Amino acid sequence: MKAANRSSKIINFRDFHTGYNAVSEREDNIIGRKIADFRAANRMSLTDLRILLETYGISISNASINKWETGASVPNIYQFVAVMQALGVDENISFFTRSAAQLNPEGLRKLHDYRDDLIATGKYKPATMHAFEEEYVDMQISTLSVSAGTGTFLDEGNFETVSFPKSAVPDRADFGVRVSGDSMEPVYHDGQIAWVQECSELSPGEVGIFMYDGDGYIKKYDEQEPCEAERDEFTDSDGSLHMQAVLISYNKKYKPKLVSPLVGFSIVGRVLN
Repeated sequence: MKAANRSSKIINFRDFHTGYNAVSEREDNIIGRKIADFRAANRMSLTDLRILLETYGISISNASINKWETGASVPNIYQFVAVMQALGVDENISFFTRSAAQLNPEGLRKLHDYRDDLIATGKYKPATMHAFEEEYVDMQISTLSVSAGTGTFLDEGNFETVSFPKSAVPDRADFGVRVSGDSMEPVYHDGQIAWVQECSELSPGEVGIFMYDGDGYIKKYDEQEPCEAERDEFTDSDGSLHMQAVLISYNKKYKPKLVSPLVGFSIVGRVLN
């Protein structure tokens, strides 16, 4: 059978020049440099930007922002959208590309003003979309971090009020506390906010906030039968033997912390995230 003649078209994708190359943009750390330039132009410290991002539901440490700026890492898509919102360039993604370098800061401001003028005319509205207004809630955040490593004192009287998108806060959360250290990685990271429900008891396997010997900890809670040498210390006047609390780190380089009945210990609350 004779094959049917078929016309073919060869598409040369080299003809399509977008002007954007992700590899070179990443190698030159364009996004990180733009974030650093914005922060410097607005005289913001790393802490200022971190707190600003928290209002958009992003909990991140100063060190992580510094890694963005130096190119050691890049923000994920949700963090990037929050950065765009925080920088006020949510409708101009080209701000974070090499092409934006064609305009100096004054030119970028004029471009932004021109956009505002076009919006004000009302002639260029996009198709109608249902607006979503995020509800915010005020939450108490401890001004002293709780350690995920060697222990940092958690003073229950030191709190600041911060507004967060309601969707970013678990329903039963009573307050938040920032993690300090790396012993609960890869689940909880340095600088991350842990949302806490106040309680005095936990079941084995739950993650909680604890006070032990004057220090605050975030650890996974467990229990074990005390060793023979310590059984008397865990036996009450009625002869009942109590289980020994064990505070466990997710990071395997940290050993479990066995709680002694001779040292002050209390459960502050249950971690919800």
